[in-house]
Amino acid sequence: MKILADTTPLRNRDYRRLWSAGIVTVIGGQLSIVAVPQQVYEITRSSAYVGLTGVFALVPLIAFGLWGGALADVMDRRRLLTITTLGLSGTAILFWIQAALGLTNVWVVLGLLSVQQAFFAVNQPTRSAIIPRLIPAKDLAAANSLNMTVMQFGAIAGPLLAGVLIPMIGLSTLYLIDAIALTATLWAVLKLPAIAPTGEARRAGIRQVLEGFKYLATQKVLLASFVVDIIAMVFGMPRALFPQIAHDTFGDPATGGLALGLLFAAMSVGAVLGGVFSGWLPRVRYQGRAVVVCIAAWGLAMVGFGVAVGLADPGSSRALLWIALAFLAIGGAVDMISAAFRSTMLQEVATDEMRGRLQGVFIVVVAGGPRIGDVAHGAAAAAVGTSVAAAGGGVLVVIGVVLAALAFPPLIRYKVRR
Repeated sequence: MKILADTTPLRNRDYRRLWSAGIVTVIGGQLSIVAVPQQVYEITRSSAYVGLTGVFALVPLIAFGLWGGALADVMDRRRLLTITTLGLSGTAILFWIQAALGLTNVWVVLGLLSVQQAFFAVNQPTRSAIIPRLIPAKDLAAANSLNMTVMQFGAIAGPLLAGVLIPMIGLSTLYLIDAIALTATLWAVLKLPAIAPTGEARRAGIRQVLEGFKYLATQKVLLASFVVDIIAMVFGMPRALFPQIAHDTFGDPATGGLALGLLFAAMSVGAVLGGVFSGWLPRVRYQGRAVVVCIAAWGLAMVGFGVAVGLADPGSSRALLWIALAFLAIGGAVDMISAAFRSTMLQEVATDEMRGRLQGVFIVVVAGGPRIGDVAHGAAAAAVGTSVAAAGGGVLVVIGVVLAALAFPPLIRYKVRR
């Protein structure tokens, strides 16, 4: 039985270029993800302003994610991906210039962040909608697993590199590295063949966006996959609790320390391991059932995490820290597998003329769910404590996904086409 990741999609030259370039680009992008909030904090010395980065990122992500999906259905996707990659690179250069000049206007930084996220929101559904035009359906699960492994690897390597490089070379150089890294993706995109739209739509307005939602309502399998992901992220994503848990439970200083970094990295470590040992994914035919099982396992992992936190003695429980990290890593692994299956289901079920719009909705769900989860967990922790908030959220995930499976029988019956 094949256990290690299935690398069959890498035999496709165009996909291999995109994937390889993504390794460099994702790490560069993660450097900016660390640099932006750090710069905002340096300018304002206020966590409230740092919190605003979430609002300035989420609003354009939602608006342009939906519109970008519609654009991907009416434009040549290579052309659209080229434009948005140039936009991301240009924004990174502007970040570099303002930091190098020593500007201390927080609204400039937040404004550039919004522009960056707008380009990203169009770029991602376009990139995802291209893959089924390059890779045969039987290899989509493997391709999505490879993509997500790279994303999670970047989520580990990028922040760790940023932590080392900021004291050495400064924030401005991090932005410049991001801009340079994007040239790798631009090269890969320019090497793609033309990918013309296949549908009849020629405009990308509100009507076309609404058509995407109407189409989604008729596809119960896809609708259910979005619902269960929202359940998992809203009720079961405890990352907003990490700073308090690191400080109050595991003895970090209030300004952050090793425990905080480990808590944030643990899920990504698990996701990378899940991707490395994902060779069995393409053999799973009942992918809807697999998604339900994975999300239930995610909920149980978050229950285990919350219990480990609750059993820890404040300030002196490093042993239980590793148990808590193990549960987070398990959660990251099953979440990666779930995401790979959900992406594959979307790419297989949706018609090509609707694929971009549904990828836009997918991006909004993936980005918006954790943001709502941050608010929910923060409020719950204030009322009942971090341990109960984390474990209770995991219980709600298990209950919610079981109810969703009962409410959407097509999800359980869904069998991948070969």
